[in-house]
Amino acid sequence: MDITKEEKQRLIGRRLYDAISRFDESPEAREEYYQIMDAEITIRGGKQTIREQILRVYAMLFCDDLEMEAGSSAGPDEVEATADRLYIGSAGFDPDHWYRMKYHFPVIDDDNYDRFAALVISDLKAGPLHEAVVNDGDMLLVGEMNPLLLTEDERVAQELRKIEL
Repeated sequence: MDITKEEKQRLIGRRLYDAISRFDESPEAREEYYQIMDAEITIRGGKQTIREQILRVYAMLFCDDLEMEAGSSAGPDEVEATADRLYIGSAGFDPDHWYRMKYHFPVIDDDNYDRFAALVISDLKAGPLHEAVVNDGDMLLVGEMNPLLLTEDERVAQELRKIEL
């Protein structure tokens, strides 16, 4: 399915977020997710899928300190390596603050890395995280690599940067 830029903006929003959040419960949600992610858009004369665009944006926002070629897309290894860096509001391992825990992604692998990346991007754009930014001032924060190896004091003192779309 080839879509317009306006349709892309509409798809990478609440519709995608809702499909991902209901992915495990509903065959219709899974079908919606795959339909959105496989939709193509023409950019600068070439076609790209929504999936390719999301993985490129994810790489740009969260994989900047990994040794990736500029403009490349995040793959399973990059998403898995960076997922634990994402915090909502403040650094912590509790489900209210650790993004990956809050959204129940215990394993990130070849089967779901693109779904996790799409969840983060659609949440920033139109999900509860977007609403929290607007209403409560909470932000998506990116911490240092390997927060699991940091002590609690190091984790609290780590350098965090805010992410907005």
